[in-house]
Amino acid sequence: MANIYKLVFAGPVGAGKTTAIQTLSDIEVVRTEASASDAVKNLKPTTTVAMDYGLMKLASGDQVRLYGTPGQKRFDFMWEILTENALGLVLMIKGNAADPVADLRAYVSEFRDFIDRTSLVVGITHTDSGAWQTRQIVSREMVELGLPPTAMDTDARSRNHMAILVKALIYGIDPFNGARGPA
Repeated sequence: MANIYKLVFAGPVGAGKTTAIQTLSDIEVVRTEASASDAVKNLKPTTTVAMDYGLMKLASGDQVRLYGTPGQKRFDFMWEILTENALGLVLMIKGNAADPVADLRAYVSEFRDFIDRTSLVVGITHTDSGAWQTRQIVSREMVELGLPPTAMDTDARSRNHMAILVKALIYGIDPFNGARGPA
């Protein structure tokens, strides 16, 4: 019988969560998009209001279910629901945001209990300029937060980039207790 795994993608609006799931999914992605009605409409016309869902089918027959959380705090009630029984968190951060470290801190704080039980990897998107510095600053902050500095530049449109990010997350899982190894 095939194994079924679950991963969660979180991060600010516009960081690439929906795109990442579309890139990785072997099925048509289930999306719960609605017209943006607040400041988000200045960033993009629609926003995720409940979740995105995709499915990766592995050569072994195993499946990886991919869940994307809404980026807006007002939909945070979905965050706990979506993380239930998941193996880890792929945190997508916008490298060109006004303060990517503040975004990192905010999401780590919100998901801290889940992260401490599982595993975390950070994908930094929108790194057209200053990528090296952003990755270095985010990695340093992860160490300050007591987390392994598993952060990498990524293009959510690239299946190869996203596969590397997911593999990094999986490699961070402690096989003895399902949680990440020592920091």
